[in-house]
Amino acid sequence: MSSFKRKAGGAMVGAGTRVSGASTLSAVTSTGISSLDDILGGGLPLSCSLVVAAPDVHSSYGELMQKYFAAQGLAGGQRVCVVAAEGARWAEDLMWMPNGVAVGGDADDEGAGRGEKVRIAWRYEKMKQFQTTTVAAAGETYCAPFELSCRVPQEVLAEAIAGNRLTFVDVGQGLAGVLGALRRALGAEGAVPLRICIPGLGSPAWGDLSSQGVLHFLHALRALLRAHPQGCASTSLDARLCGGAGWLERVGWAADGALSVAAFAGDPGLAGLFPGHHGLVRALRLPAPHTLLAPSDRFSQLRGLTAGENNLAFRCTRKRLLFETLHLDVEGGPGERRTPAPAPKKEKKRVRYDF
Repeated sequence: MSSFKRKAGGAMVGAGTRVSGASTLSAVTSTGISSLDDILGGGLPLSCSLVVAAPDVHSSYGELMQKYFAAQGLAGGQRVCVVAAEGARWAEDLMWMPNGVAVGGDADDEGAGRGEKVRIAWRYEKMKQFQTTTVAAAGETYCAPFELSCRVPQEVLAEAIAGNRLTFVDVGQGLAGVLGALRRALGAEGAVPLRICIPGLGSPAWGDLSSQGVLHFLHALRALLRAHPQGCASTSLDARLCGGAGWLERVGWAADGALSVAAFAGDPGLAGLFPGHHGLVRALRLPAPHTLLAPSDRFSQLRGLTAGENNLAFRCTRKRLLFETLHLDVEGGPGERRTPAPAPKKEKKRVRYDF
């Protein structure tokens, strides 16, 4: 009997996707943020759903991540379905790529003076520079270099709507109507993947939606994606939505992946302790299709590869949103004294002796 075995057929790679490093049976697509792709283990797998919980009511980082997700679909030639009350108006505020910038050239805007060579010791010149995040490789087209200061051209939106690559679903028809519209959109599947973008699930535009209704919708959406392997979904929860103790854990079980993005806007103490970051990131659940171990535990550099740590934070610069590792300064903070204060000297009492 021959010891050679035929390899099973891999997943069909569509536009804007690539084969997952964990399993050849699944394909992944970019979220629009290269550092978030690293946290997920290469990107969001097709047939999976991702939920982003941003509990801070003073910021809208969850909605910003949804705009990255939708913009990446338009840039990658995929189909995008926006589920919102005013989807067309929401799509006009998507970020885009600057003119004349090559793919992969998304350097941080804080490095304006890096062109000047800094004189350091000769034994440190060839050492690799310490990095807290990941960037897209030069010439890579998997993740587009979006900038927050640029907006998507109207010509791109008009062409996508005319070609049926950008569609909208109104949330006013209720949960059953939204699920029916998504079922019809996924039923017309082809070689082009479909991205389902749901910003602000549970907001007042959805009507009187309870926490149980949200869990039912997420579970039904997850089952719907399992039947259509060419689709994926990204959902952000409304900041005012709360289901009591253990709410985020229940949300994680109702979806394939769940992240918590908690900003420092409502806590001045944390903002002063971590002045270089805008909030903390916690991985509640990570997608793992066709595998027992999540690809993030094997391939993520930010999570420490096999360690799987959760010391993650994010910051929003003038050009982009970054996810990176969180590090404390020496002795726990920049404002803390690094050396103990010297103790006051005691004067010795002089004693006179008479002979």
